[in-house]
Amino acid sequence: MDERMRIAVAEAFGTGFLVIGGCGTAIIAGSGVGTLGVAMAFGLSLLVMVYTIGPITGCHINPAVTLGLLAIGKVKKEHVAYYIVGQVVGCIVGAALIYIMAKGVDGFTAKNNFAANGYDTHSPGGYNLASVIVAEIVMTAFLTIAIAAIFHWNFSAGFAGVSIGLVLTLIHLISIPIDNTSVNPARSLGVALFAGSDALKQLWVFIIFPIVGGIAGTVLYQFMAGKEEPEPAV
Repeated sequence: MDERMRIAVAEAFGTGFLVIGGCGTAIIAGSGVGTLGVAMAFGLSLLVMVYTIGPITGCHINPAVTLGLLAIGKVKKEHVAYYIVGQVVGCIVGAALIYIMAKGVDGFTAKNNFAANGYDTHSPGGYNLASVIVAEIVMTAFLTIAIAAIFHWNFSAGFAGVSIGLVLTLIHLISIPIDNTSVNPARSLGVALFAGSDALKQLWVFIIFPIVGGIAGTVLYQFMAGKEEPEPAV
C-alpha cells in the first residue's frame, strides 16, 4: 500500500479508537465513572494508540497536532492532507459506532447528549465563550508541547505513550467542566454531527482555537528546546 494511504488508514483507525474510547466512555459510562474515569479513558486511548500506530504515522490522530508539527517541520507537507482526511473519516466512523451502541437502550437521545463540546448553556459548568477560547488554546498548547518534546534528541522514545497519554488525562481533568474538552477538532466534529444543531453551531470554536493552540505549543517548545542536537565535544 502507498505510504500516504497507510497514513490515512492508520490515522482513521487511531482517531476512531480515540473517539470510541474517550467519547464512548463519556456517553455510555459517564454517569458511572465520572470526570476522572472519562479523563482516564481519553488518556488511555491515546497511550495505546501511540504504541499501536505511532511507528506508522507518529500517531497524530488530531488535526491540531498535525498542523502544529507542520509548523515546526516535523511532518511532510505532502502528507498533511492524508493525515487530516484520515482523522476526519475516523472521527465520524467512531461517533457513528458509538451512536449505534448507545441507541441499544430505550429512551436514549443523542441531541445535546453526545459528549459534544460547547459554551454558555452548552458548557457543563456554564462557562462563557471567552473562557472556552482560552481553555482550548492553552490546553491544546500543553498537548502539543508534550508531543513536540518526543522529537528532542535526548527524549527516551519508549516513554512517548506514557507522557502524551498522561498529559491528555490531565487536560481533561482540568477542562471537562469548562467545555467537555476538545483540544482536537476531529473529536469535536464527529460527535457534533450526532449531537444536533446546537453543537454544530458552536463547532467553529473547537476547530479554530485548538489549531491556534496546537501551532502555538509546538512553536513555543521549539523555541525552548533550541538546537535539536548538542554541539560535538571538542
